[in-house]
Amino acid sequence: MRVRLTDEAKAKLRAIRAHIAEDAPQRADAMIDRITRHAERIGEFPHAGRRVPEYQIDTLREVLERPYRIIYRIQPDEIEVLTVMHYRQLLPGDLA
Repeated sequence: MRVRLTDEAKAKLRAIRAHIAEDAPQRADAMIDRITRHAERIGEFPHAGRRVPEYQIDTLREVLERPYRIIYRIQPDEIEVLTVMHYRQLLPGDLA
């Protein structure tokens, strides 16, 4: 199944890269590569990710690429990556 990053997810990736790059530019690129590769693999087994505990909606799932959560929605024809966030951050209330 095709995996598509939302504008929100792309913006979060840019912010993560910028934050890490302040101290370690090479680590920033490596982390973004790990996150994007992990996100691309979601399309192979969409239900392998766990339900997002804060919502408990079957189509709203997450996988971890520590220390980040990749939160996605399973659609009939694609996987929509909604956001990428540090595991210590609170989820926004409007994901569902």
